[in-house]
This record gives sequence, C-alpha cells and structure tokens, in this order.
Amino acid sequence: MCGLAGFVDSIGSLSDPAIVLEAMHRSIAHRGPDDSGTWFDRATGIGFAHRRLAIVDLSAEGHQPMLSEHGRFRMVFNGEVYNFRELRAALEPLGHRFRGHSDTEVMLAAFEEWGVEAAVRRFVGMFAFAVHDAKEGLLHLVRDRLGVKPLYYGWIGDGGRDRAIFAFASELKALLEIPGFERRVDRDALSSYLRFAYVPGPRTIYRGISKLVPGHLLTRRIPSGETTLSCYWSAREMALAGVNEPLQLSDAEAVEALDAHVSDAISLRMVADVPLGAFLSGGVDSSLVVATMQRLSSRPVRTFTIGFEDAAYDEARYAERVARHLGTDHTTLMLSPAETIETIPRIPDLYDEPFADSSQIPTFLVSRLARSKVTVSLSGDGGDELFGGYNRYFHGHGIWQRMERLPLGLRRGLASLADWMPERLIDTVGGAIRPLLPKAYQQKRPAQKVRKLALMARSTSGEAVYRNLVSMWLNPDHAVIDGHEPSDFIHEPELRALMPDMMRQMMYTDLLTYLVDDILTKVDRASMGVSLEAREPLLDHRLVEFAWRLPLHQKIRNGHGKFVMRELLARSVPRENFERPKMGFSLPIDDWLRGPLREWAESLVEPSRLAREGFFRPESVQAELRRYLSGLAGHPRIWAVLMFQAWVDRYRPVG
Repeated sequence: MCGLAGFVDSIGSLSDPAIVLEAMHRSIAHRGPDDSGTWFDRATGIGFAHRRLAIVDLSAEGHQPMLSEHGRFRMVFNGEVYNFRELRAALEPLGHRFRGHSDTEVMLAAFEEWGVEAAVRRFVGMFAFAVHDAKEGLLHLVRDRLGVKPLYYGWIGDGGRDRAIFAFASELKALLEIPGFERRVDRDALSSYLRFAYVPGPRTIYRGISKLVPGHLLTRRIPSGETTLSCYWSAREMALAGVNEPLQLSDAEAVEALDAHVSDAISLRMVADVPLGAFLSGGVDSSLVVATMQRLSSRPVRTFTIGFEDAAYDEARYAERVARHLGTDHTTLMLSPAETIETIPRIPDLYDEPFADSSQIPTFLVSRLARSKVTVSLSGDGGDELFGGYNRYFHGHGIWQRMERLPLGLRRGLASLADWMPERLIDTVGGAIRPLLPKAYQQKRPAQKVRKLALMARSTSGEAVYRNLVSMWLNPDHAVIDGHEPSDFIHEPELRALMPDMMRQMMYTDLLTYLVDDILTKVDRASMGVSLEAREPLLDHRLVEFAWRLPLHQKIRNGHGKFVMRELLARSVPRENFERPKMGFSLPIDDWLRGPLREWAESLVEPSRLAREGFFRPESVQAELRRYLSGLAGHPRIWAVLMFQAWVDRYRPVG
C-alpha cells in the first residue's frame, strides 16, 4: 500500500520538475512513511513520484519507481497483487529472473511477458498504478476492478489539452502542488455532492480533474498526447452474466461454495511481512472475515473495535462476544464524546474532496487504534452490496410494492404530515411504544425510518424510490448557486429492463456508486491517513462474480439479507452473537451539533460568509439549519454543508 503521483509535461512548462515531484510526494507522505522516490525523464517530460508503505519484501528491492528487468517498463504502484507468487511461478520457467520478493517486480515481469492489459486481467488484488512503456511510447494508468484504490487524473494549465500538463495521483492534494492548478469548483459536482454526501465518479470537486473508473485502463501516447480509455473488466457484463446464468445450487452447496471463495480470498490477504489484524464490529461481515482468519491462523488474530459511552451507538459489546468465542487477541478502545469530537478538524486533511458520511469519524478512530499494533488490517466491506445486507433492498422493495397501490395524492399528503413532525418527537413517541411492538418493528431511531417512508411515499417509480432513499438533499440545485446536477448517475434504462427485480437494480447501482465513492473512499482515506493498509477480502473479484451468480433467494430470505453468509458464519459463531438488527457505524452527531459543536457549525454557515464565498444560497442553507436546530430534520443535510465549508477553509477553492 503506497501513494503515487506524476505528470507528463510534454512542452516543458515546469521550470523545475524535480521540485514539483518532491512536493507531490511530500503531500501524500502519510500513505507511505517507509520510503520515497522520484524519477523524471526530460526527453518525454514524464515524472513519477512514490511513497512506500512496506508490506511485502521490506528490503530496498521494493523501492519505487521500479524499472522492469529489461528496462522497457517503469512503474509506480499503490496496492497489492495478492496472487503474485502464483504469477512468479508461471514467469520463472519463461526466463524471468527476480532480484527481490515484491509483487511490484512480478507485475513488471508480467507486463514484459504478456503486455499491460493482458497482465492486469491475471491480477487478483487492489491496485492503482502508472506504468511507462518506453518501447511503445505509452503511459498507462490502471485502477482495480472494484475501485478499492483511488486514482485521479486531469489536465492542468491553459491553452487546451495539447499544451496542458497531464497529471495523476492517489489523492487530489498531490495535484494541488503543480503550478497552475486553479482549484476551481465544479458546481455541478457540488450539486451531486449535496445529494449523495460524496462526489460520484468519474467527476471530482475540481473542474478538469476526474477519477479513473474502476476496471479501466487509460492510455496516453507520448508525445502526441492522444488519450484513450478502455475497460478490461466490466461490472455491467459481470452482473448481467450473473443474472442470466445463475448457479443451480442447494443451500448447503451454496454455503460450501461461499466458504471456498471466502477462505481463498482471505488466505491470499493474510500474506504480509508485517503485523496483521482485522477490524471487528460484531456484525455478519467482519465476524465472518475474522472467523475465517482465525481458522486459517496458527495464533490468535489481532482484532480491533472502538466503543462509545452512548449505548445506542456502541457495538463494542457485540464485537467482544464474537472475539471471546473465537479466541482472538482483541482490543477495545472506549471513546468519550470529547475524544471523538477532537477528530473532526482533521477531516478535510483526510478527505481532500468534500465527504460527508459521518461514519468517516469512527472509521478513522478504529484505523488509528489498529495502527498502534499492526500495519495491515482486514475488513468486511462489500458484504452488504453483494449479499443484500442493506434494509432498502428488502424492506424498501416490499414497502414500495404495497405503497405504490395508493393514490399519489394521498401518499404525498401523508409524507407532508411526516415532514411536519419534529424528529425528536417521533423518537420520543417511538421510544415509549417500542416495548409494545413486535421485535421486528422495534427501532432505536424511528425518526429516520419515518423520514424514509415519507421519501418513498413521494416517489413515482422504483428508480425514484432508490434515488430518494440514498439522497441527502432532494433538490440540491436550489442550494448551489449555478449548480446543475448531472443526469448521468447510472442512467441505464436498458439495464433496468434486463434486471429481473428492483432489489438487484439497487444492488447493482450501489456496486458502481455508493460502494466505490463512499465506502471504499472512506476506508482508504481513514486507514492511509494513519499509514495502515486496509484489505477487503469480500471484494475479491472472483468472489464478486460468484455472488452475482447466486439466486436472490440465497441472499435475501424471510426479510433478512446475507442468507448464505449467515449460514456460513453460524458454523463458527453462535447465532445469538450476530443475529440482530443492523446498526451501522454511526455517532450521536445530532447531540453534538445541537450542543458542543453548535457554535462551530453556525460559524461555518454564517450568511455573510456564504454570500461572500458564493457557493451556496444563504437563504436555503439557513432554512435547513433552522429546520435542523428545531428538531424537524436530522443532521445529514446540514452535515454535508458543514463538511464542504470545512473543506473550503482548508483548501481555499475558487468559484
């Protein structure tokens, strides 16, 4: 796990490329504290910078930028190719010789033997890299299939693309070090950010800069500057193949097949020359990962959980039960509100693009805890999207089927009534009647459920239901000055026609959007912010392909998701230790914003400041703030504005 950056300055715009490269890699030093390197070729104008977090082969033989055995390819690489030993065994009989034991060296040999795209198709891992092919005069940028590792690119400077500097990096902050970067906000991307609490790819918050799409390879020809984008792994084709060619397995056979896939993915990700552990929340996903690790390990696995004083947000007790049963070497850190709040000013540095999933805070804290004892930590990310874990997949679908039978006017009237009720009142009433309700209907935060029901009631289609359920602001253009929300957010009507049901349509959209730009972005920045490598075994692309071939009834059954995962986990952990309502990784943000953080929040959205900066309409933001402080609304909408404003303080963008 590392950080990379670089550029192509084909017309010599930079007076001192070496200084720029040094500045770029210093800006992402947290991604790789163990080693650094730069390289610049004056003939082509190509420059590479690298920061190394040494995980496999800790020697100097793993130094980057790295040159291939015969000098054709030079690369900077972020991530891991887990099957590098298998690839090395295939390459050695073909005449390739290796100096060290790193996966980077094996990748370069694979490029020489099979070519870049053909080699990438053989890789099992998480990766983002830039490789220069000196023989063909090409620069390739490549991102892994699921988008676990980030890679940004774009053109910087005036005079059109043929005169601009082409630049790329693991994080946006490295691109800011290139002279001429304007920091101009893409207002359309800002509208999308307000809706989703993240900027959906391939856009970024800056005009002219993009995220490389997962599963894609960008090739730039040197020196002409001709740039092409090609897909080497298609999530769309994978999903359609899974739907059209489902596996015909009994439940027992499906569980056995899942066990084989999970065990293989985890065993590959347990290879490291540094201490290794795992995040453990006590939920199905992380418990299955830890249970499998413990079965494959000869010693207790190190596991990590953070706890909170407020029991409504604390999962530590569940994690501790699982840890005791499995016999892991477990660490729990109980955090006070003051300790947690102290991390909020760090958020803009960690997420150098506006990002407003409030679980970013506990994710950073558990990463910091893990880094105090290990360098690599496995996580359970991906289980919800692949095996139907989110409530919106099954509850949302079922409720919508019944709700759409009602006249739209009646539904909208009921939604308006729900909007009128303060959230604190709903939670108070819900708490009073909770003991009288069946267990399946007991909710810890009923106001959130009522708000979601109101959003569904206003919807006119299943697609609108999904969009409303995942939206923070329903009309973000009303708040963003000159904002025009893009209409291309996974707009594939022909695909929806081919997908047999609303549930798989939602799961597919999450796979391409929410998983990549929220969940994986959150984990990457939080973990790399403390120089910790996070590995996601459930996102092994072979496991993803298997999951999409499973029939829906082996994922969602009897109103619960992750059927086969639960059956597999029950072999190792008693059901009472993990069978409970989904909590999520949340915090008492509402209590903080209405209490110790209120002054900070109000200062960020002060009307004269908003008017001066010119991004948001002050009246729209102030109206939302009043709704929030009065208890009529929850924190997500105002939190998105606050996170953008905190980002503005840190990076000083221009309109």
